[in-house]
Amino acid sequence: MKNELLLLGSVILIYGTVLVAYRLFRKNGLYVMTAIATILANIEVLLLVDGFGMEQTLGNVMFASTYLITDILSENEGKKEATKAVWLGVFTSVVMLLFTQYWMLYEPASTDWASEHIRAIFSTTPRLLLASFLGYIVSQRFDVWLYHKLWDYTTKKTGERKGFLWLRNNLATLISQIVNTVIFTTVAFAGWYDTKTLLSVMMSSYVVYIFTSLLDTPAVYLARWMKRNGKIRES
Repeated sequence: MKNELLLLGSVILIYGTVLVAYRLFRKNGLYVMTAIATILANIEVLLLVDGFGMEQTLGNVMFASTYLITDILSENEGKKEATKAVWLGVFTSVVMLLFTQYWMLYEPASTDWASEHIRAIFSTTPRLLLASFLGYIVSQRFDVWLYHKLWDYTTKKTGERKGFLWLRNNLATLISQIVNTVIFTTVAFAGWYDTKTLLSVMMSSYVVYIFTSLLDTPAVYLARWMKRNGKIRES
């Protein structure tokens, strides 16, 4: 039960932090959160836990917050700003890869105690980041594209641009997460975990994404309300 409570708490904590960043720093706060989420998710994914009857990697909620961010940007700031957040996430991953691998070129001092642990964590980083690149780029670009296609479609059919936020938010994210889950899990963990574990991680990751996608809908509505009611602090 402890893990379940922690996982639920992480949704509130992470999504709440995204909204606070948006409230305080407008779209720049969301760009910062994109960078933070990209870095932390690539580290957190190394941890495997049991929760809600499933074996799952951590990092799912943190990574899901990047979809929340692009949906908020799409809704309130525009497609160009949402796409910018996607490329910012890619750039962050490249910089993280460059520096973490550079650290390991040094020969540790005889009194060093951290190097062994750093190497244990970041020696897997290149493969994970390659998986993250492929999954992130393809799924996030698709998410932004589909979000606006659905928005245009519902606007054309109903003549109401404000409506159906729940539909474009959930449908775009859920479909995009299928793409991301398959790409990331296969590239990151094939040959590392056995087939049964690999499929379990893939299925549990997507189940988590289903819930995180549904739970981010109130956050998107709240972000839109904040924007339209002057709650976002101007630069």
